[in-house]
Amino acid sequence: MRVVVADDAVLIREGLVRLLEEFGCEVVATAGTGEELVEAVLAHRPDVSVVDVRMPPSFTDEGLRAAVEIRRRVPGAPVMILSQYVEVSYADDLLADARGAVGYLLKDRVVDVEEFMDGLRRVRAGGTVFDPQVVAQLMVRRRRDDPLASLTPREREVLALMAEGKSNPAIGRRLVVTEGAVEKHIRAIFAKLGLYADDADQHRRVLAVLAYLRS
Repeated sequence: MRVVVADDAVLIREGLVRLLEEFGCEVVATAGTGEELVEAVLAHRPDVSVVDVRMPPSFTDEGLRAAVEIRRRVPGAPVMILSQYVEVSYADDLLADARGAVGYLLKDRVVDVEEFMDGLRRVRAGGTVFDPQVVAQLMVRRRRDDPLASLTPREREVLALMAEGKSNPAIGRRLVVTEGAVEKHIRAIFAKLGLYADDADQHRRVLAVLAYLRS
């Protein structure tokens, strides 16, 4: 997996590089600013970019804005936001692209390296992976005209775990139900959201998660 790493903190950036290389990734470029990140992605076309939110010059949301620019110039380019902060302003713009391939994890909550690498692979493959705290803050902004109003509480639980990037077996273990029950809930979710079987299941899964995050 070819990766670009963007973080203005040298120690964190180099630590990520070493970690990724230990897991067999090829870090093709690093960046310390949003501008450098965009240039690196355009030059190297990586399989996925790992991006911090706050970078020079204002240390507010340059990383997110750069990620949005990357997706504008390279449609569908996989991006994993890895930050200490939840910044929802440009996260909406990232979510507006129904093709998925977006993740947002919080640094201080990533305690399992294997789980982080699995999330990175999911994003590379076109999936979505969001920390529950990110999901919670995104949802605070969206309460009116909720497209998920018809979902049962259990279906909402399943969809929330889908948004975290959980597989069907993992969802079943978390909710203490069978994998068959999980599949039944997911079929109901797809039907209620108008996501029909002529679309690929992975595509429907991404669209369902995006509807959840926007609701």
